[in-house]
Amino acid sequence: MENASKALLMAAGVLIGVLILSLAVYLFVSFGATSAELHQSNEEKNINEFNVQFTQYEGKSDVTIYDIVTVASLARSSNEYYGYDDDNDSNSSNNFYVTVNFVGRENNLQRKDKKDKLTELLTEESLTTNTDESYHTISGNSTTDTNNRLPTYRCETTINTTTGRVCRINFYKK
Repeated sequence: MENASKALLMAAGVLIGVLILSLAVYLFVSFGATSAELHQSNEEKNINEFNVQFTQYEGKSDVTIYDIVTVASLARSSNEYYGYDDDNDSNSSNNFYVTVNFVGRENNLQRKDKKDKLTELLTEESLTTNTDESYHTISGNSTTDTNNRLPTYRCETTINTTTGRVCRINFYKK
């Protein structure tokens, strides 16, 4: 009888050990899934923060040459941050390279060698005057400042299907 009670104590100890191990495995898997969800959530947040820098101009009716220069500078900074120089292949589907095009005027405004071109475009476009309603008033008083109007542009962004990030921004003159 004494051996039987020792065997029952040993069996209970083994069952408790298996129960503790099962609980540890369950907690490990559960915490691992939670960690993966948090990582995925952070990655989506980072992508959204990246994209909003460029997509905020899409659909706006008062995008000016100053906004185009800002976007080109943001794209250049982003490309430098990810280690892309002007010689990298911007057509690869797996990279974060951002291209800015001023359709009908100039392509690849984000390139380092286009800094002078941006200044030239800024000067040319900001000196353009017009009384047309598709122009943005500089001082905000549209009735008296008909000669201080900047041309406005339309913006389209393209999202890379592999990375989920903006890869191309095109500006069109209205």
